[in-house]
Amino acid sequence: MGVLVKTLAAALLATALVGAAPATAQEGATEARGEAFDKLPYWPGYWVPVNLLDMPISGIRNDLGKPPGPETDTLGVWAPNIPWNEEGRRRVAENAKTMNARKGKGWSFPTMMTAATPFQVLITPEEVLIINAYNEARHIYTDGRDHPAPEDLWPTTTGNSIGHWEGNTLVIDTIQVTNPNEYFQGAPPLSEEAHYVERIRLDGETLRGQMTIEDPVTLSAPWVSHLAWSRDTGFDRMIQVDWSNDRTGSDGEVNTIEPPKD
Repeated sequence: MGVLVKTLAAALLATALVGAAPATAQEGATEARGEAFDKLPYWPGYWVPVNLLDMPISGIRNDLGKPPGPETDTLGVWAPNIPWNEEGRRRVAENAKTMNARKGKGWSFPTMMTAATPFQVLITPEEVLIINAYNEARHIYTDGRDHPAPEDLWPTTTGNSIGHWEGNTLVIDTIQVTNPNEYFQGAPPLSEEAHYVERIRLDGETLRGQMTIEDPVTLSAPWVSHLAWSRDTGFDRMIQVDWSNDRTGSDGEVNTIEPPKD
């Protein structure tokens, strides 16, 4: 009888230890992830380009006609500092012929980073998400992975992004972005071979960034833009809205709303 009791006790103890091992491992993983979070920056709020802060309800930018400031470069087709080559200038000229009559589908990358919409930055150990109010999201993987193999890549509106932290600076490497101008008529007509590198950091109450774009198809040199964003205190939550770019005009040149057919 004593031998049987000892055998049962040993079996129960072994079962308890086996059950405790996964729980202990899970607790350890949770603790390690918590420590990883503690090491990361925190960028709460809803961010807009500094030159668009306090834009009136009319939606008319208050910086129109003014020269860009040191950190208010735009990432639109009209940016004055784009070093277009011959192919780039050809694309810009072609876009000018149809720009006013085209309907946009969204802001697209990179234009979404300086667009008239707030964005939110969510930081985790594995990835950083940048989300704006028009259902556009960038997934920036910071778990140490490389870009996928070429056979597993295809162009998308936000491309494929990987990143890493250099202190409190987020460094982002993005490739395989669809020609942004195909998605939004005000975006630069870059090729799918463009390579984007961003550096973003929090400086006091301002996010500061630099974006360098290289494109062997449309640019004669790297296109470097200096950017800054402020928290827009008018937003206390992120609201997702549909993109609507329908418009019409009396001159017949700005018309994306088709008239009714007889």
